[in-house]
Amino acid sequence: MKKIALIIAFSFCLIMIFVTSCKPSEAIASKTGAQIWGENCVRCHNAASPATFSDVEWEVAARHMQIRANLTTDETEKVIKFLQSAN
Repeated sequence: MKKIALIIAFSFCLIMIFVTSCKPSEAIASKTGAQIWGENCVRCHNAASPATFSDVEWEVAARHMQIRANLTTDETEKVIKFLQSAN
């Protein structure tokens, strides 16, 4: 019986570690689209002016870069809103 209780407790601890580690920190979640754009786009190339592309073009580019830059959906949405606000 003690072994089963230990296994259940250990499993619960592993699940809690996994769940809490997957959640972005408050500092990351509170970043604006401009901050995310500025920190990520220039890592690999010169960042284009937000006025360079249309709203649709920015959406396509951002969805592509979400995968390439390993951005979350929330981060990508913030970047898209920021870039589209310049048009």
